[in-house]
Amino acid sequence: MIGRIRMDSKIYSLPALLQSGKGRKRSYGAELPTPEQIRQSDDYPYQSVNAWAAGKMRTFELKIVKNVRWRKSGNKNLMLIVIRPVAYRLSKKSKILYRDPAYLISTDQEMDIALQVQAYIRRWEIEVGFRDQKTLMGCGQAQIREKAAVEKVPAFVSACYAMMLLASHKVESDKPQNLPGTTWYPNLKKPWATTGDIKNRCRVEKWADTGKINFSDFVNIEKKLAKSGKLANPAFSSFFYARN
Repeated sequence: MIGRIRMDSKIYSLPALLQSGKGRKRSYGAELPTPEQIRQSDDYPYQSVNAWAAGKMRTFELKIVKNVRWRKSGNKNLMLIVIRPVAYRLSKKSKILYRDPAYLISTDQEMDIALQVQAYIRRWEIEVGFRDQKTLMGCGQAQIREKAAVEKVPAFVSACYAMMLLASHKVESDKPQNLPGTTWYPNLKKPWATTGDIKNRCRVEKWADTGKINFSDFVNIEKKLAKSGKLANPAFSSFFYARN
């Protein structure tokens, strides 16, 4: 297991192997510096690992402290991972900004560090998946009361969501094949298609097939009408560009 830990959490070393006296054996040794103090200390050196984040491989600098104990986890031996703040720019000419440092705690001290960092970075995609299934796929909006239906509908929606993403991944080799942008929905350059883009394209293709509409030329038709001074029907475009 891997997760976040507070920067001011109290962590301890392992207790002494030989403990004299009667009574219960100690589970915690001496108190160690907090994760934030470890980040600022020169006694703990940084090491570099590579992980995929934000569309490319990036280098992260970490501090590793093994054989740590934390009262919330009892007598388990843990590993603390401190990730140095990552620098970034909002634009090429903007000043350098820094993200917040990350403090992770792991129950596996033998697993490759780069693999653990990569797993933590990818956990955000899982959160995005939950949000998309709830807000865009309607996973929590089904009006059902029967126990069997309550159990099956979320699984069915999740399966549909997964198949939609896999189908999009199979169709799109290098570039996302999204609809052209509109004046009210900017056509930003995105490295991948969002769930909304995929869902909208699927809807448009089914509508175009059902209505026998030339899907590839309807945007050009709109442009020709605008250049000629003729008024195009705004409902035509809004029908194809519905977001929900």
